[in-house]
Amino acid sequence: MSKSIAMDDVKEKLRVLLDYWIEHNSEHEKEFRNWADKVVPLSTEIAQQLREAAAKMASASAELMKAKQALQESKERH
Repeated sequence: MSKSIAMDDVKEKLRVLLDYWIEHNSEHEKEFRNWADKVVPLSTEIAQQLREAAAKMASASAELMKAKQALQESKERH
């Protein structure tokens, strides 16, 4: 197997993983926000921590989307 074919396999696997990770993070972000709303009567501190976790998950997803875009652009150049 040539290096070019092996790299194509890596790129394709990464594309699939990036899609999965982005979707998975989105699901967690929504769940964190839902639980933050539910827990307010118990503790506004916990609710805020969950909202912060959701925001960080959204930030991680944004970075993964940038990686996905860069991967797409690298395919177009080669």
